[in-house]
Amino acid sequence: MPSFDPSRMFRKLAYNNALANHRLLAACSALKPGEFEATRTNFFPSIKSTLNHILTVDWFYVDGLEDGTLGLRAFGIEEPFDDLRSLSAEQAKVDQRLVGVCETLTPERLVSIVEIQREGRIQRERMEDVLSHLFQHQTHHRGQVHAMLSGSSVAPPQLDEFIVDDDARFRGSEIAALGWSEERLMR
Repeated sequence: MPSFDPSRMFRKLAYNNALANHRLLAACSALKPGEFEATRTNFFPSIKSTLNHILTVDWFYVDGLEDGTLGLRAFGIEEPFDDLRSLSAEQAKVDQRLVGVCETLTPERLVSIVEIQREGRIQRERMEDVLSHLFQHQTHHRGQVHAMLSGSSVAPPQLDEFIVDDDARFRGSEIAALGWSEERLMR
């Protein structure tokens, strides 16, 4: 019987995050001119604003998880990308960095303390808690973009087919596009 590895779920969530972003951003690439920046009802006023927010928050937290020094400069420009192509490329990069962080996790590392730069203070949290918060944040805002797509010319894509083995039949093209294998995702 295999032993329990608490790091496995975080690896799977990192791959899930990258796959869901890949699928969502591909759907957004089919938007008609003006729909990406169109004002919509949501926490952020547009698909563009929401996707930029996801990206800058990812930069902030992934840098902290990597013991980096970017800190609050991640938010220096509220919407760093006006076009979806550039934003998608940067999102893919930070998604790969997060996968890299999660690929190196051990039970000991999960309980290590991550230092996160805040305005005038350093926040100290267990790595597993920071990761949980980050995955929740990403899912929350991807759901908002998904809802905004409902009011556009593009049908919202399915975003929850990436955790269980049985869903492999639904993700083959994304796995191939990212250069991954099912074996890599399911270990």
